[in-house]
Amino acid sequence: MSFCLPQYREPDFSQQMFKNAPDVKTAEVKTDGVAPEYYHGTSVYPEYFKINGVWKLAEDSRMDSTVTLRDGGELEVLEMRGLRRGDRVILGRSEKCEEGIYLHLNGFEKEQEEADDKFRFRITRSRETAFSRDYDYLYELLKYEKQHGSILWVMGPAFTFDADARAAMHSLIENGYVQGVLAGNALATHDLEAALLHTALGQDIYTQQSFPNGHYNHLDVINLVRRSGSIPRFIDEHEIKDGIMYGLVKNNVPYVLTGSIRDDGPLPEVIGDVYEGQDAMRALVRNATTVICLATQLHSIATGNMTPSFRKVNGVIRPLYFYSVDISEFVANKLRDRGSMCAVTMVTNVQDFIKHVAAGVLEQN
Repeated sequence: MSFCLPQYREPDFSQQMFKNAPDVKTAEVKTDGVAPEYYHGTSVYPEYFKINGVWKLAEDSRMDSTVTLRDGGELEVLEMRGLRRGDRVILGRSEKCEEGIYLHLNGFEKEQEEADDKFRFRITRSRETAFSRDYDYLYELLKYEKQHGSILWVMGPAFTFDADARAAMHSLIENGYVQGVLAGNALATHDLEAALLHTALGQDIYTQQSFPNGHYNHLDVINLVRRSGSIPRFIDEHEIKDGIMYGLVKNNVPYVLTGSIRDDGPLPEVIGDVYEGQDAMRALVRNATTVICLATQLHSIATGNMTPSFRKVNGVIRPLYFYSVDISEFVANKLRDRGSMCAVTMVTNVQDFIKHVAAGVLEQN
């Protein structure tokens, strides 16, 4: 299989519905963080707005945000909390040119005939789905993205509980298949516990043997990292030589750790303010062309809500690939219920998934 980036087909603006459409209307923000009535809320899909007779794409779009028209005619997509008094916010709830707004759903789809057989088995994504083709496609996609894009991984702590899965992720980092990681306190804590003590939550990451008082291990590691003052300093002071956090630090790969109400410690780098954390996550999402979410429901939904289905790179509009991988069908498919309809879901154990992916992309390097 040879990967080929799908070509984007922009709307045909010569059609009468585009020519006859009015310019968008705007209203001024009167109070910081409060959108005017009848504001337009964005989606994950490409959206065009008619400004002074010209259709313009909102390039940095994402779900449930507003669009601000700047003085030079530029469009800026902002969450409501980012609006400031005096901003001009685009108005409109229709999306087929009636109010100068057009939602473009099928920019990357190929023309294809509808299946003749209306009754078919296994048309949803479940634990019974055959994922062999998905894996092969993902291997080629990641190889392409290593050279031309940016791969963002959104990770739950499940990797750190298995020695081989942890090693597989480390190898992907070392070989350039990771340009950013979003995670919580747990992933970093248990990974560093594994590096220092070869346990995760007191259980050996290979033999699964539990040790007496092992439940202290992750707390002790948090305490040691806090004493060091940072994760990089802890890695140096304790001569850590393997693992996910080690790989990220030593290869200068950016990561964002955001906290939750249940966190122990937490580690020094964990962001406790949810909106500060959201902004930091979005800064990494903004550079991503492929996002892979693994065994973390809340982080996956959060990332999905701030990720569009497209990205403009060097003047070219291309797809933004989004994967949701979890052993639970409910979690893997929940993003579709939240509006991220373009997410590819794979129902499988993420420890096995990451070992398959590492083997698939590295064996031909």
